[in-house]
Amino acid sequence: MEYRLTAPCHFGLEKTLAFEIKRAGGENVTIKDGRADFTGDENVIAKTNITCSVAERIGIVLARFPAKTFDDVFENCKNIPIEEFAGKTDKLHIVKGHSLNSKLTSIPALQRTIKKALVIRMQGAYKIQTLPETGVVFPVHFLLMKDEMTVTLDTSGTGLHKRGYRAFSNAAPIKETLAAGLVDLAHIRSTDTVADPFCGSGTILIEAALKAANIAPCMDRRFAAMEWGCIRKDVWKNAREAAKEAVRTDCAFTAYGWDIDPEAVKLTLANAEKAGVSQYIKVSKRDIRDFHYPADGVKIITNPPYGERMGELDEAREIYRTMGAMLLPRGDSQIYVITPSDEFEDLFGEKANKNRKLYNGMIMCRLYSYSG
Repeated sequence: MEYRLTAPCHFGLEKTLAFEIKRAGGENVTIKDGRADFTGDENVIAKTNITCSVAERIGIVLARFPAKTFDDVFENCKNIPIEEFAGKTDKLHIVKGHSLNSKLTSIPALQRTIKKALVIRMQGAYKIQTLPETGVVFPVHFLLMKDEMTVTLDTSGTGLHKRGYRAFSNAAPIKETLAAGLVDLAHIRSTDTVADPFCGSGTILIEAALKAANIAPCMDRRFAAMEWGCIRKDVWKNAREAAKEAVRTDCAFTAYGWDIDPEAVKLTLANAEKAGVSQYIKVSKRDIRDFHYPADGVKIITNPPYGERMGELDEAREIYRTMGAMLLPRGDSQIYVITPSDEFEDLFGEKANKNRKLYNGMIMCRLYSYSG
């Protein structure tokens, strides 16, 4: 069976996501702001969950329709053939959704309306008065944007940024999916050398190592749809086996990480070990003022401190000046810095070859790229 599928991502990473979806077998791929829509069967659902590095989740599109009133929401949701997915004992969990630039703004009221409509549909389909909801959980998401409602069945469960290797993180971690996007934009290959002078809990270094060794980011975790009776169990097994066979055993990748905080160094080492890429990563305590290039042709990818309060802003500005003094001139190395600072290029001391708008959570940032 072919499904209409959708995958959200960080704004600015849509093209990367589209490429990954196509590589996993998805077809009819179209991208919009922060999302890719595509089609595929249950094998594609498994492959995209396991291999897509920048997708936040993979959803089956149950319905899309104009929704200016709660009656619109109720009547259209009542027509969703939810019984094709969920059994009569299964639980429909209406996950908190979003309403953007729409007439209907109450999220709890939308949740109640969608749940009521789907329950009535299930009761009619299975000819029962009440739903026991003792079985498998089916998470339902909704997005109401410009009065258009999209209702999806979440096949991932826990967000795909939860790879399983980062049990702990430092105070200001970068999300795994965003880090993977930075790595992709830096065109990391199996023979590259990467460095991060503000490595924190090691997310950028680990995602770079996963990419270099062609290790599927979610190869070892579980997904909501693995429990569903409507999707064959062997598709997950087959997708994992294919992902394991695709891992590069001849990877010559090396990553160097430094941080002024010794606890960050410990976190990076522990997370790299858990991710299975510790053999590629070298980490030590070092201040940016003591930075030196570990090799020729290094790709520096980093997420330096932002500074959200006045004293921290002054400190961040000083860090950017120091980065310019230590990282330039760069020779044939490349530099990728993500920051929300509009002053970065002036403080760093050189205009970037490229800058790209990205979002780190709700913070609008730019990825400044410098090439030799």
